[in-house]
Amino acid sequence: MVNLGVSVSPDTGSLTWDFAALTDPGRVRANNEDTIAFDASLGLVLLADGMGGYNGGEVASGMAIALLQASFGRWLAHAGPTANPRAVRRALQAGTDEANAAILEAGVANMQLQGMGTTLVLAAFGPKRAIVGHIGDSRCYRLRNEKLEQLTRDHSLLQEQLDAGAITPEQAIQSPHRNLVTRALGIERHVELEMHEHNVKPGDLFLLCSDGLSEMVSDAQLFTLLLQDIGLSEKATLLVSTANDNGGRDNISVVLARAGSGEALEASG
Repeated sequence: MVNLGVSVSPDTGSLTWDFAALTDPGRVRANNEDTIAFDASLGLVLLADGMGGYNGGEVASGMAIALLQASFGRWLAHAGPTANPRAVRRALQAGTDEANAAILEAGVANMQLQGMGTTLVLAAFGPKRAIVGHIGDSRCYRLRNEKLEQLTRDHSLLQEQLDAGAITPEQAIQSPHRNLVTRALGIERHVELEMHEHNVKPGDLFLLCSDGLSEMVSDAQLFTLLLQDIGLSEKATLLVSTANDNGGRDNISVVLARAGSGEALEASG
């Protein structure tokens, strides 16, 4: 189990942000193909869940996070937390294109890495809004006023079947196609990062996770765990341990971001 950090608050204007991140290989797999990172000073969170033979998944997710952190992180540091949302979207897609091309080329150059790819979910947290992007079935949730909302919609065969009414939500739980994604980094020449802008209020709690969490922990159970009156790092640990207690069939990664007012944080300090 690797913890990347807890409760760090960047100065992003009218809101401050605390972060916690945790990744774990789970109970079944020997290696961890998930990669997570956040830059508290930029309000940037990144999570990737790799796929591919040998060490391909680990390589793909690691490349995606490193390249995006370098390219988009550098752009965001220059543009600042109040950057125009359209410009943020363009910079995110440009960084995604760069990472996609690099992963694809690495797979062509190395036979052992051929066919590797990765999902991606990310968020850029600003003073009053969050821009969330994703590819594949890694997810972002928001807990607000005791209501849990899934902000991303899986790019997966299962989701397409649900949308078409071909299967029911109850049938989806037992579906053999649960892990088949329809969009991933490093598979095709072009991939679109689906992005949406969300308003943010003090007290909002965002959860970014790989399917190793969402497959093992139901939304109802996630809601209960996220409501626990404990610190962010303890909450991340609780989420991961619950996924492991429920089977831990895949790598498990979580990143938590909580919005607060500067005044409230100063008072609590």
